[in-house]
Amino acid sequence: MNNFTFYSPTFFVFGKNTENEAGKYVKRFGGSKVLIHYGKGSVVRSSLLDRVKKSLNNEGVEYVELGGVMPNPRSGLVYEGIELCRQEKVDFILALGGGSAIDSAKAIAAGVKYNGDFWDFFEGKPIEEALPVGTVLTIAAAGSEGSGDTVITKEEGMLKRGAGSDVLRPVFSILNPELTQTLPAYQTACGATDIMAHVFERYFTNTKEVEITDRLCEAVLLTMIKEVPRAIAEPDNYDARANIMWAGMVAHNNLLGVGRDQDWSSHAIEHELSALYDVAHGAGLAVVFPAWMTYVMKHDINRFAQIAVRVWGCEMNFANPEETAKEGIKRFKEFLRSIGMPVTFKELGAREEDIPLMVEKLGLGENGTLGSFVPLKSKDVEQIYRLAL
Repeated sequence: MNNFTFYSPTFFVFGKNTENEAGKYVKRFGGSKVLIHYGKGSVVRSSLLDRVKKSLNNEGVEYVELGGVMPNPRSGLVYEGIELCRQEKVDFILALGGGSAIDSAKAIAAGVKYNGDFWDFFEGKPIEEALPVGTVLTIAAAGSEGSGDTVITKEEGMLKRGAGSDVLRPVFSILNPELTQTLPAYQTACGATDIMAHVFERYFTNTKEVEITDRLCEAVLLTMIKEVPRAIAEPDNYDARANIMWAGMVAHNNLLGVGRDQDWSSHAIEHELSALYDVAHGAGLAVVFPAWMTYVMKHDINRFAQIAVRVWGCEMNFANPEETAKEGIKRFKEFLRSIGMPVTFKELGAREEDIPLMVEKLGLGENGTLGSFVPLKSKDVEQIYRLAL
């Protein structure tokens, strides 16, 4: 196990009707004038926005609003939010929604405190300060409610990039599983795939002797395998939704990734799909991850065989562990299909002729690499895309 530090300061408020306490927590964490940041209308139609506003009014907290966050959130709205916060002297940002709203809120929070272009942070500049962010989560997926990460798409060139800092970790996050019960099955499945992908990015590591985090990763994956079909079959199943919602947070606040090298190449490869085609991130990951697994499997057959046995219930073939590894990948793809996810370019709506463009936009050039489990060059990424056709 590697040396590590772990900092996870978010105050979590979990359970039924907890969104009605948002104002209390904004006030507790120092907010006096809030930007309420949300998506394209579901928080309005569900009356969530009204309930949150009422809670702010009850605490005497002023607010302004900025809606319109899209899936794969855009830089244009971030610029608008930064300007609005400065004009209105906002000192706290409250994101209502899923990962897109939260990521956009984090980017605004960093940009308000910075004299330059916030996109500098997405090109590698460290984020040293930001406005405090709180969240009211409506979809279990990105894990942004507990992480210091944000992903934004720059409209000029449609570049999808990530940035991160502990100062972006939400000061509080309200998680009411009831708010996810109206999600369509497809969105539930996309979110679940994203959660599982966050685990895989940590699980496939070259670091030895990490049994504790291996077992934690496996527990989250087993939970998803059990609960996602239940949530899809019974959308109002609170217990299934609750387990998935907490799994989403645990999968990405980095509790599962401490002390081990992490990969993250599949997320970068997928970002080019969702940037180009504007598909759901989880759906893109469902296409990329099995292809990546197939391409890199022989680098560490035993690790792939291990997850096949421990998570997918395969029998270990000691004489030929590669067969066990392949069976595990097969069962993963079968699970994705069973919850309604695409697993090929064709099913996603992606085109083979766009592969060179996506590889180019990754910006690896001739000598750059992606990921750590198996460092990938441009030619490797191209082969992974082609395995997904």
